[in-house]
Amino acid sequence: MIKGIVGCNVKKDKDIQPTLLRLRSHAMQYPGFRGVENIVSQKNVSIVAMVSTWDRLEDWKTWEASSITQELLREAETVLTETPRVTTYMMVEPAEMWA
Repeated sequence: MIKGIVGCNVKKDKDIQPTLLRLRSHAMQYPGFRGVENIVSQKNVSIVAMVSTWDRLEDWKTWEASSITQELLREAETVLTETPRVTTYMMVEPAEMWA
């Protein structure tokens, strides 16, 4: 499984949630999409991330490269202090399997 993360630094008094909801709704249309969580830093509430789970890297890449995803990320920049950071992580086997 893959975790796809879109990290954002939101401008003061701006709301990124509508864009995150649209990104999630769009992702739900793609094969391999498992779910999403939106998280906010406890130290700095302007730091927000959308963490999505995908079956395969190819599924994530297809969603990430879509024109709708790219347009939504561009639109998000109006409420952000910088370009969203998009990263991907691969799930590792549970720790009890390492021994």
